[in-house]
Amino acid sequence: MFITLAKNLKSAPLPVADDPRWARIVARDKSADGEFWYSVATTGVYCRPSCPSRRANPKNVQLHDTLDQARATGFRPCLRCNPDGPSLEAGNAAMVAAACRRIEQSEEEPALAELADAAGRSTGYFHRIFKAVAGLTPKDYAAAHRAARVRQGLEDGASVTTAIYDAGFNSSGRFYEKSTGMLGMTPTRYRAGGTDEEIRFAVGETSLGAILVASSQKGVASILLGDDPDALVRDLQDRFPRARLIGGDRDYEALVARVVGFVEAPALGLDLPLDVRGTAFQQRVWQALRDIPAGRTVSYAEIARRIGAPKATRAIAAACAANNLAVAIPCHRVIRKDGALSGYAWGAERKRALLDREAASDNANRSMRA
Repeated sequence: MFITLAKNLKSAPLPVADDPRWARIVARDKSADGEFWYSVATTGVYCRPSCPSRRANPKNVQLHDTLDQARATGFRPCLRCNPDGPSLEAGNAAMVAAACRRIEQSEEEPALAELADAAGRSTGYFHRIFKAVAGLTPKDYAAAHRAARVRQGLEDGASVTTAIYDAGFNSSGRFYEKSTGMLGMTPTRYRAGGTDEEIRFAVGETSLGAILVASSQKGVASILLGDDPDALVRDLQDRFPRARLIGGDRDYEALVARVVGFVEAPALGLDLPLDVRGTAFQQRVWQALRDIPAGRTVSYAEIARRIGAPKATRAIAAACAANNLAVAIPCHRVIRKDGALSGYAWGAERKRALLDREAASDNANRSMRA
């Protein structure tokens, strides 16, 4: 009899208030949608974790691992969060993904009203949701896509004029107004492989090993981590093969010190102008990474879902691997769905150390607020 009682006690579920999932319900954590559901006995409804309804008393709440389990309670689906259908966030992500495809397939930049009409939304609502999901406005996304097409054309050997018109610019004048911002240099210089572009750099030391910070005229273009400072410099040369590398002076070393300080104490934050170079898709991924709060992790699949490309998990991983800006674009916060760290360009041990450091800082901040 004692053994049976012990087994029953061991298998008894945690009170809802003590279950880690309850905290995600309290926070209305949208990233938890699809992972579990909950029902409320007093209202007779079941909900998704992000439901905006008034918070229920945990004593009246039951947690469910699957939607079928929530339905089996006999309760009705909540009208506010629609737990049976796609979440509002998922619907918005799909809408933005469709708009991105429309932009990419158009010879000329579609007007905002045209994109909003195709999505069946007002221009104001569409613009606001697009920016929230993609991290940039439709106009900026179109500009990034066209810039990527220009870069690809120039790298493939096309003339500057051909690359401009193939990318959808209907006049060379409009392109040249923005060319330096798009390419980081003149089109002719870019076509020559970045010849004579000046990249200023300096090497510092962190508790995680050596760090190299390099900047163009536009902003910080590379943050590299490693064990060997000389290897980091060679890596920088490989990334900018035709640029002129210039050792940083004392003022530039102060910038490196700011990056080192952020690595050691993530709570300090890192507010620096960045020269982010990548395709439109990579920039969407990198913006999603920058939206992950310090101390939190998400899966590759979740990032794919957030940018409206749920089947692009491998492409998400490739974009993370192509990231030149360690810690500034926090690809270390992306892990496999099973919780494994997976790959990291600068080593799995550094990834674990960064995550542990950020988690400790986040816990300290929560304790202070409490």
